[in-house]
Amino acid sequence: MNNLKQVPVGEKAKVVKIHGEGAVKRRIMDMGITKGVEIYVRKVAPLGDPIEVTVRGYELSLRKADAESIEVDSFLD
Repeated sequence: MNNLKQVPVGEKAKVVKIHGEGAVKRRIMDMGITKGVEIYVRKVAPLGDPIEVTVRGYELSLRKADAESIEVDSFLD
């Protein structure tokens, strides 16, 4: 299983599943990260937190813990 945290900077990945429960999962989905959406990893802070991504045409910063709960398909070109 690959998660969003493992995607290298400058690569794209497709969301397969969002793990977690309740408010955390709902918050991630409310940000536009849903099954099947393509995510581009723009940059990662020096200590790995937060991760800046582009999803559905806008930029978004995610905590490392949230990125680990997002399962992605093999990295796209």
